[in-house]
Amino acid sequence: MRPIQHPVRLTTEEREKLRAIISKAKAAARSIRRAQILLAADENRLGGCLKELEIAERLQVHINTVYNVRKAYADKGWEGAIGRKKRLTPPVAPKVTGEVEAKIIALSCSTPPDGRSRWTLDLLADRAVELNYIDSISYETVWKVLKKQTQASPS
Repeated sequence: MRPIQHPVRLTTEEREKLRAIISKAKAAARSIRRAQILLAADENRLGGCLKELEIAERLQVHINTVYNVRKAYADKGWEGAIGRKKRLTPPVAPKVTGEVEAKIIALSCSTPPDGRSRWTLDLLADRAVELNYIDSISYETVWKVLKKQTQASPS
């Protein structure tokens, strides 16, 4: 029998915290399942740790899940093993940057086009595209930019 690559040795405090996560049932199902895997894989538990295949069968997960939880515990500790990794970047980069916002605000403060008494959101959006500030923009996005500006400015 080969030795376990990533042994799990929980302290009493860690075991209590994992049991609390499981018993409260307020966490995500993924976190609860991973906490159960860690508790079953703990070498300090009564009766010793269970084999990966036995843990997978008892908890009805794939054996790779058990391996990945053990590895995450070895790399990041118990909190890193049960929690989700935070994304570093948003799924889609924001289209309107601070520079574009500043240009739209400056445009809204300028004199309106001939034949108009003031800027409309549609006019601002169209002019921002004409001036190549941005490829395309909706009037709603222009409204959000201007609203954000009025909320930020002191009264």
